[in-house]
Amino acid sequence: MAKQNEPKVNLLEVLKGVVDAKNMEDTVVLNALKQALTLAAKKYLHIEKKIDVDIDTETNEVHVFLRVEVVDDYPDYDPNMTAEEVEKLDEGYMLVAEAQEFNEDAQPGDVLEMEVPTTSFGRQAIQTAKQLLTQQIRDAERQKIIDTYRGRIGSMINGEVLRLEGRNVIVSLGKQTEAVIPPREQIGHERLVQGQSVKAVIARVEESSKNGAQVVLSRSSGDFLKELFRQEVPEIYEGTVEIKGVAREPGYRAKIAVYSRDEKIDPVGACVGMKGARVQTIVRELGNERIDIVQWNADLDVFITRALSPANIVKLTEVPGTDRVVVVINDENLAQAIGKNGQNVKLATSLVGRNLDVFGEKEWSEKDDEAKAAVLAPREQELRRSAARRADNLFNASAVEKVEAAEETAEEAATENEGESTEA
Repeated sequence: MAKQNEPKVNLLEVLKGVVDAKNMEDTVVLNALKQALTLAAKKYLHIEKKIDVDIDTETNEVHVFLRVEVVDDYPDYDPNMTAEEVEKLDEGYMLVAEAQEFNEDAQPGDVLEMEVPTTSFGRQAIQTAKQLLTQQIRDAERQKIIDTYRGRIGSMINGEVLRLEGRNVIVSLGKQTEAVIPPREQIGHERLVQGQSVKAVIARVEESSKNGAQVVLSRSSGDFLKELFRQEVPEIYEGTVEIKGVAREPGYRAKIAVYSRDEKIDPVGACVGMKGARVQTIVRELGNERIDIVQWNADLDVFITRALSPANIVKLTEVPGTDRVVVVINDENLAQAIGKNGQNVKLATSLVGRNLDVFGEKEWSEKDDEAKAAVLAPREQELRRSAARRADNLFNASAVEKVEAAEETAEEAATENEGESTEA
């Protein structure tokens, strides 16, 4: 039985303080509250028996009951039941001697029902219930964030800067959900301030035992630039113009490759807009980040030439078995092609997905045949990387692709065998 001399604390008021201002569904809060009250009642009564919690949502009245069947002995259970299942069923029964401590007239076959006064719960029981309810709410909030935002990774979201925590920017997404823009996801020279409206893309949803679930936003990623173009350029939003690739040095310069599925629509012109209106809106959002819009082409030479524009490319040579392309550029355009601190060629490399090995025309012409051959020869580490990449691609291929590849190999082998038999 519970101690009668414990100071009375209103359990419901304590638990109400936990759920107040929580933007959770009623069913989630009610279930968590029932579990907390059940645990508190068991701790108060010092028993592991069936506790029912009745909550009237219209009057907000809460009643907690001990409800058990009085028995001489526990019934026989199915031998295939687990220990947990047996323990759960035992909670619904109480032996006569124990039942008579609560009601001296209790007899076998009776249903003992006794209301447990929540105002009499001890401090320890209340603390336990509060901890359980807090954890239940935290778990529910974590799952809600995961369910709401994990499926929206890469999409644009609008928020308001709530506060700055060190170098982290905390953003309100509404309905009491907070997100963070960590330093590496911010535009370098940009300084966001409290109360400022901010756009960003959902980069990921991180889980931790300490913070539950955390929505991480990005303004520095390529996805953010893509989403800005999708918002500003109707042809991209509608799917007529496709973004083929993005490379960024956030806050300074970016390159974006676009392609039109409709020959009548100029993809670059669509992105630039009348008098540059569309692209300038994006540039302002990015803090005057310079954006090069490149028309994508399936021909690698053409694509590289456009990515390095306006440089005058004299010669392009792919190094066999590698991702490296040797590019010889007119000396007048060399500095422009490389860019400040190699920025332009670095972005072009990222955009086209090839390692661009750039030389000036004079520097290249001064090399003898042996030196040129050495540059154009695949390097051992490049071949290893290429082999590793092919292995990864094979490993990540779908089951269908693997089967098709195996069938093609088998067919080729069969054809070769037939040819050898014919020759024989």
